[in-house]
Amino acid sequence: MPKDASGHLIPGRLSPVRAVPAAIARPEYVGKRAPAAYSGGDRYSPEDVERIRAAGRVAAGAIEAASAAIRPGVTTDELDRIVHEYVIAHGAYPSTLGYRGFPKSSCTSVNEVVCHGIPDDTALVDGDLVNIDVTAYLDGFHGDLNHTFLVGTASTEAAQLVDRTREALRRGIRAVAPGRQVNVIGRAIEAYAKRFGYGVVREYTGHGVGRAFHSGLIIPHYDAPEYDTVMEPGMVFTIEPMLTLGGIECEVWADDWTVVTRDRSLTAQFEHTLVVTERGADILTLP
Repeated sequence: MPKDASGHLIPGRLSPVRAVPAAIARPEYVGKRAPAAYSGGDRYSPEDVERIRAAGRVAAGAIEAASAAIRPGVTTDELDRIVHEYVIAHGAYPSTLGYRGFPKSSCTSVNEVVCHGIPDDTALVDGDLVNIDVTAYLDGFHGDLNHTFLVGTASTEAAQLVDRTREALRRGIRAVAPGRQVNVIGRAIEAYAKRFGYGVVREYTGHGVGRAFHSGLIIPHYDAPEYDTVMEPGMVFTIEPMLTLGGIECEVWADDWTVVTRDRSLTAQFEHTLVVTERGADILTLP
């Protein structure tokens, strides 16, 4: 595994960009420096919600397929290969590939990498944490989720961080209800994380998703009263808390993607895409 003298991750080597069959529809941003400005809303018809669910199901299946290969010695590039082949085999496009120049079909974030890690020849070792983040584009819609996994036998502290981050996502989802402001989601997540002294990353948030990969809607994971958008039935967005064992300050590598904790403390993340319903939330990124 590429590491510096202090034992912290450093960038590895990238494999060539993986091909996508010409018959698979691309998002509009592929081949461009940035996506077009999104002018649509975040509420969707029941028919479009089902299209988002179909894309989310592909993304969830890709994570399941990749997770089966997680073990000491496997590279993050190999996990990306599995994701890529699964997504295109289901007629979908891996949304990260070509998004603002991102070179891979998934994000793989190891240990102190908060998010947006680029798959490379980094080999996982016993005790690592690895987050796999996949978004699939199918029939004009994106479905986005991620999960953090333990590699081999992790420390109790690391395992608890993963379990509690998963629970933080559950609590955020349970806070969803029509008529509430989106800030209740972050309030629920932060209140839970504080019980264990965990940091809640503020620089990266949940977001609206559907026709656009990122619509502009922001879903904070901390108590932020200024985010007062009211949730309505049919609204679709992600919740994706990032918790750390240390501080919440982040740094970005020279690749302009890989985000790490400044103190290099361990971090974990879980994410689902969901739709607001009359009764609460319906998760759209289940296998």
